[in-house]
Amino acid sequence: MNALAPVSLGKRPYRFSRDEYLRLGDLGMFAGKRVELIDGEIVEMAAQKNRHAQGVQALLDALTTLYGSKYWVRSQMSLDLDPHGIPDPDIAVIRGNWRSHAPEAIPSTALLVAEVGDSTLVDDQTYMMSLYAAAGIREYWVLNLVDEQLEIHRDPAPDPSQKFGHGYASITTHLPGDRVSTLLLPYETFDVADLIV
Repeated sequence: MNALAPVSLGKRPYRFSRDEYLRLGDLGMFAGKRVELIDGEIVEMAAQKNRHAQGVQALLDALTTLYGSKYWVRSQMSLDLDPHGIPDPDIAVIRGNWRSHAPEAIPSTALLVAEVGDSTLVDDQTYMMSLYAAAGIREYWVLNLVDEQLEIHRDPAPDPSQKFGHGYASITTHLPGDRVSTLLLPYETFDVADLIV
């Protein structure tokens, strides 16, 4: 007796476009939910634990102090990185203060993006890293709460082994006691210990 071969029904997941995703949001489809569009899929984000929220606040405080009022240090707000998605990074530093941006426009780039990695650490180090590199974000930080370190990714470059075909050419790891700076402000430093909660 021959085993039956699997039959393909031609089914595949529906991938949402940027415009469809934004329209669904305007219609209130995501009311009360934290979602982002990644590679055409609408992904619901897990509830934040307090340590994650504290890590976000530590980054927000440090980078707001560093950049001052000439830049918009945004926390958990959307970036339009079409065609790869519309993520809500934990932190994004945008050129110009918030008043210099049109209310209806979603920023489409950032000088620096940071994610706080605890339960999401592996995704932050791989999937999200590749998404930000593919979008040309020059500097990407992962505040790794599991290993209590800051991982700084710089210089996006093609990398076919990564999900979105890009990664970072330079990755450095910094521990509490190390002083770090951003690409834009290389002479302004702060201690990684200020970020670890």
